[in-house]
Amino acid sequence: MPSLRTEVTEITTGLAMMGLGDLDWALAARPAEIVGVPDATWDRLVAARAAGDHDADFHRAWDNGLAFLRATDGLRSRVPTRVEWKGPDKLPLQSDVPADLRVDRVYLVSCKYLSKVLHNVAPTGLFDGGLSGPVARAGDWFSTVAPTELQRYYEASRDELAASGIAGAAELAHVPEMVGDLARSGRDLLKSAFKRITPASVEEPYAAFVRAVAERSADRWKGTLGDRTDKERLLWRLLRLGGAPYFVLGASTATAPPMRLRIDTAWDWQQRYRLTAFEVWPEPAGQPVVRWQANVADREAGADVSVRGHVEVRWSHGRFSGHPEAKVYLDTPHAGVPGYHPLG
Repeated sequence: MPSLRTEVTEITTGLAMMGLGDLDWALAARPAEIVGVPDATWDRLVAARAAGDHDADFHRAWDNGLAFLRATDGLRSRVPTRVEWKGPDKLPLQSDVPADLRVDRVYLVSCKYLSKVLHNVAPTGLFDGGLSGPVARAGDWFSTVAPTELQRYYEASRDELAASGIAGAAELAHVPEMVGDLARSGRDLLKSAFKRITPASVEEPYAAFVRAVAERSADRWKGTLGDRTDKERLLWRLLRLGGAPYFVLGASTATAPPMRLRIDTAWDWQQRYRLTAFEVWPEPAGQPVVRWQANVADREAGADVSVRGHVEVRWSHGRFSGHPEAKVYLDTPHAGVPGYHPLG
């Protein structure tokens, strides 16, 4: 189920496109042209508006929807007859367009608020598969690329848990000697312990583990990059350039100007830009990080531009808890990305 904040931003963006003039009146009207919003969701929006906790989100989303209604690249002041909210439903097939709204069955709109995350995938899907589709399962990524370092870090954590007195003998029975034998109860115990302590005794083995994962993940990715054409297609997938144009309406930070963008298709991108270099390298920090950078020639502007990002490789629910995930971030401001154009 989407968070209340997600519901507020996405549905209010679509609601503003109806040209109803007033946010509170529009929420009360619940126009039938907004498709896919259950009564219970409308009730939550009305309650959230009355509570005042999401006023900034309501106003940002309302302004963005109005801007799309008036934009030359958007609706050109033509009120739509149908705005569909995707909501919590999962598509039967993975889409290359991250749309939250579909307007008049033509315009695809992604509502992106306070997020620079491009993808959140299994590490093997990025480093081995290049986001191109399903790949063979690699098991636990950390056990695959850094088994020795993972075991050493686990042993240090287990020793610290015993020495700290946080866990008694009965609880320690859930923390076996080998990390591969660790079950849910032991993972929860370690996760809880690391919320309360940051022991110096595990700092060195953890740093060695982080370095190993970052370096070997980067090496695996480098080994799959291929030639310039392959790298260019990878960049399209990283930037979410697909077979259909779409729009992004949102804000990158709470204080930044609104983010209103038209996103090229891969075909559009190729008419104007050419990839000249794509590089990845490890940068271990508080957790394993792999940096990426693309250098792009802009034929129209006669200039070279670069787009940068990074990948955080981490447990999905805290140390030793949940499956490892690769979270892909965009570091370049959205308006500076080749193929992302300010809404006209």
